[in-house]
Amino acid sequence: MTARAGAASAEGTAGIRVVGVSVDLGGRRVLTDVSLDVRPGEFAGLLGPNGAGKTTLLRTILGLLAPGAGTVRIDGARPADVRASVGYVPQRHAFAWDFPITVEEAVLTGRTARIGWMRRPRAADYRAAGEALARVGMTELRRRPVGELSGGQRQRVLVARALALDPTTLLLDEPFTGLDMPTQELLTELFAQLAAEGRAVLMTTHDIAAAVHECSRLCLLNGRVIADGAAARLPVDAWMRAFDVRAGNPLLRVVAAAPEVPHALTR
Repeated sequence: MTARAGAASAEGTAGIRVVGVSVDLGGRRVLTDVSLDVRPGEFAGLLGPNGAGKTTLLRTILGLLAPGAGTVRIDGARPADVRASVGYVPQRHAFAWDFPITVEEAVLTGRTARIGWMRRPRAADYRAAGEALARVGMTELRRRPVGELSGGQRQRVLVARALALDPTTLLLDEPFTGLDMPTQELLTELFAQLAAEGRAVLMTTHDIAAAVHECSRLCLLNGRVIADGAAARLPVDAWMRAFDVRAGNPLLRVVAAAPEVPHALTR
């Protein structure tokens, strides 16, 4: 599959643009004046402690939450207008793995925005699902019930489900949680390839070491944006403020090992 970067409208550029977004949930301010751009070709990591608002920001970019202030645009359009161009990989527990469907059928559910509700998949949909399964190395398991899969296999199904749309934008919510090292390496390489093909890729993760070494950019979030840029260019005090840690914390030794220029695409 190849990325098809959407033409930018007069409202914004291609990729993800978040401007001045604030979000309240249950009467509590979760995000305050958040601005963030992810351009086509970037593999950006969204990092912060538990409760920092990372998943809330992804759901706002998807259009599942309405911001109290600010705007979100994807390829220059409102999220509701481009849902068929956005792939989303939720946290693994968000999928009903006990539902009696096969791997292929699960991946096909990712194309609902194009197939339409209560309509049968067509040949093009099966081809797209097959291509997505091939990219995550799951072709041979396409007939297996999803309930019989291991944790790593389930994560690959969720990624294939998102890729079945051939999206211009890919949002990943903690894709590495609970994975073995080979699966994590496979997915990390795949995400970098997808960005290199021209997609805007935004990932939340608690795997700071992987993000520091693999993402072209990092955004440190804790209710608001603390810092944004290439890993090697983020000051130590920004990490301390984002994660509320003191000097000498092991986290700071991890980020100190960031390569000087992690990727060609940097801010």
